[in-house]
Amino acid sequence: MKDYLENRWIRTGAGLVVIGWLPLWAIVFLAAIGLWPDPNPNPVGPGLLFFLTSWPALICLGIGIVQVRRQRH
Repeated sequence: MKDYLENRWIRTGAGLVVIGWLPLWAIVFLAAIGLWPDPNPNPVGPGLLFFLTSWPALICLGIGIVQVRRQRH
């Protein structure tokens, strides 16, 4: 696990996940448990942020995983 966390690509991908995905999932979670003012939110801004960071985050994580596995063998 330490090898994965030291990889720059994985850290970048994880950062994109946190910055891009967390706002949308926080709104969804808070609405589900009743703490969000609107029970059926339509978070356009966080949805666009999620959309724009999804593929770059997954690509960075994939590159990092491949690099770590190649270094091991």
